[in-house]
Amino acid sequence: MAGIVPKRTLEEIRFRNDIIEVIGGVLTLKRAGGTFKALCPFHKEKTPSFTVNAQRQIFHCFGCGKGGDVFTFLQEHEGVDFMTAVRMLADRAGIRLEFEDGDPGERSEKDALFKIHTDIAEFYARCLAQMKAAQHARDYLQKRDLEGDIAKTFGVGYAPDRWDGAIQWARKHKVSLELMEKAGLILRRDQDDVSAGYYDRFRDRLMFPICDIQGRVIGFSGRALSDDVRGAKYINSPETPLFRKSRVLYALDKGRRAMVNKRESIICEGQIDVIRCHQAGFTTAVASQGTAFTEDHANILRRYVDGVVIVFDPDTAGENAAIKTAGIFLSGGLGVRVAALPEGEDPDSFIVKEGGEAFGEILEGATSVVDFQVGVLSRREDLSTDVGVMRAARDVLQTILRSPNSVQQARLMQAAAQHLNLPVAALQDELRHLVRRQRRPLHEEEQSADSPVESTEPPAFELALCEHLVHADEHPGVADLVEHHLPLSMLQDARCRAVAEAALKAAREETPVESLLRGTETQIEGLEAFAAGLMLTGSKVRSEEISPEMAVQDLLLRLWQRRLLAERDSIQRELRQTAEGAQRMSQITLDINSLKRWETGVDVIEIEMAEE
Repeated sequence: MAGIVPKRTLEEIRFRNDIIEVIGGVLTLKRAGGTFKALCPFHKEKTPSFTVNAQRQIFHCFGCGKGGDVFTFLQEHEGVDFMTAVRMLADRAGIRLEFEDGDPGERSEKDALFKIHTDIAEFYARCLAQMKAAQHARDYLQKRDLEGDIAKTFGVGYAPDRWDGAIQWARKHKVSLELMEKAGLILRRDQDDVSAGYYDRFRDRLMFPICDIQGRVIGFSGRALSDDVRGAKYINSPETPLFRKSRVLYALDKGRRAMVNKRESIICEGQIDVIRCHQAGFTTAVASQGTAFTEDHANILRRYVDGVVIVFDPDTAGENAAIKTAGIFLSGGLGVRVAALPEGEDPDSFIVKEGGEAFGEILEGATSVVDFQVGVLSRREDLSTDVGVMRAARDVLQTILRSPNSVQQARLMQAAAQHLNLPVAALQDELRHLVRRQRRPLHEEEQSADSPVESTEPPAFELALCEHLVHADEHPGVADLVEHHLPLSMLQDARCRAVAEAALKAAREETPVESLLRGTETQIEGLEAFAAGLMLTGSKVRSEEISPEMAVQDLLLRLWQRRLLAERDSIQRELRQTAEGAQRMSQITLDINSLKRWETGVDVIEIEMAEE
């Protein structure tokens, strides 16, 4: 288990990274009273709705709803996880991270593996630049027009044509061979004989470093220098403590900033295609790393972009892969377009022959996945026959079914109907048949009508109450009222309950409420952004006509009315025609009338609280 960063260290990092300075480094902030405003970096807008509060050290966008503290901003803007954001801000502030309650050995080993990868990437780069025996590698790069600055940008190197090049490097730098094996750089000659020794995994290959989102080398892809080489054209690092193929996209570290601005990524099949795209100015290009694209890849990309354009080889394998990959990205909630290259070309060869401007036109002409798929099927099926159309419709509907978005599904359905010359209604009927055939039976517990369903929008009264509670430091009477007159279990929305609990605890401990809400994101998704939005709505809860205390009293009365009305409905549904039931119904009616005014309702509340 990895170590945990102590809370005191997190607070020190937060204190040393003023949110105005961090956000101001990437956005143009303009002061607006006691806050700062900017155009939101997370959605397109013309009027600034992105607000940063220096006093509370939080941000919130009233347009898209994103919000939180300086850690959250870095996570959202850079597309990194929480621990990566912590490390980036710690580095920015010059703070050395300390861990507790974890295995320090694991952290030490990972740090050692990072250093090994960084150092040996530099070793491979020196071999490419200086070794006489690497001349054929330099000639290859020159022939492919990949030498010079672009090779340096991507850290391209050369693994010597030796069985012990990396091993000798390790011995010279006093790196244990066991760690080199864990890094995936060397292999045992005999897995069953620990005394058999090791040999290099990469030999006589161009070396392309694979980096994580922070630009740290975590693995390598080695390309053979001739197409008739024995073995695979590419050899990649194996899965290691640093490298998980399903979670790594080649060149994401170099392209993520451009992706955030453009909101679309170019998806290629290989490293050289990606490098060529970047060289030509298409810096949003990425590729998977020795594996097919996965849902994890789609989730990673969704942090930066709204859509992707797939540019795979125009052969049968490339077309099949493009359609399959498109389905994965559709499932991930992304818009998908597919670009069609001329036969026999890939992004690398096309850009070399035709130039970047022509490649840009190819990207501009990219069509929806349905347009592309029907085009492919029209070459493989006879769409003049019923059987051919039925097969094509089935395959296209399987792709459309991958999208969880009803608007996207509708647009794709219309395109399919037009291309297949079928009524939309017929495709919709067939889609429903497909859904029924594929839907697995639910378990009994999943079918229970009593299963709670969390509403997307919190009840209005609960939302208004939380707006007052997060500003309770300005009006202490508000927290006292809620503390003594409302069981928080009466709040139906999980986010409202969490905010209310934190606000009441903050009032008792005289602590900022935002500091208590940190760390709860894993239990309730979106809580921090939800809370940030509440904290920046101060103007909504201030009124010259009524005090915050009186407003909260009114909300408490309404919440108790809701509680009693629900109880009355329950009694009526159960048809409890007993004397006890009738008596309770009568009392509820009286109590609901009393709850119309605080002076009479407070007695009802106190009685109900005593019976809790």
